[in-house]
Amino acid sequence: MISEERIKEANLNFSLYLSEGLLKKSTNKIGLKILIKNSHDSLKAASLLLFNNIYLWTIVSSYYSMFYIANAVFLELGYKTGDKIIHKVTSDALLVVVRSKLKDKLLEDYEDVAQEALAKIKSDDLIESFDYERRKRSFVQYETSEEDIKSKALTSFLRAKEFLFEMEKLIS
Repeated sequence: MISEERIKEANLNFSLYLSEGLLKKSTNKIGLKILIKNSHDSLKAASLLLFNNIYLWTIVSSYYSMFYIANAVFLELGYKTGDKIIHKVTSDALLVVVRSKLKDKLLEDYEDVAQEALAKIKSDDLIESFDYERRKRSFVQYETSEEDIKSKALTSFLRAKEFLFEMEKLIS
């Protein structure tokens, strides 16, 4: 679960990002289509890399699939990330802008309103999976041996696949 401290941090950062221009109001339908395509292409690449036992790049490509679709959702909602600390901005903005919308969309997908708690947990898990993959990508690129990353690669691919599936539901 996402801690209250992490949510507060993201909210504070979000306000700073807007005031400093690291996150801007924007719409761009062409950019939206490109980001969606990049997300799908990255997931396809991750699948091929995983199949060929190229684990580091499976993790990197899986993460970028998540990164691109998250930024596509931002554009759909009227936001665009800037060029600096873009991965951290994306992570924080997911918590602030997308988390509640994702929970609401997941609720629509469940038949019984009693499943609200499950939808909240799943929406938090999806948002948190992005942050896990952001940190993992950095760690495995610079600090992990080949033997240690095989299972991490499969987990990354599966997370990215689910993340893409659920996030696309937020794009009309």
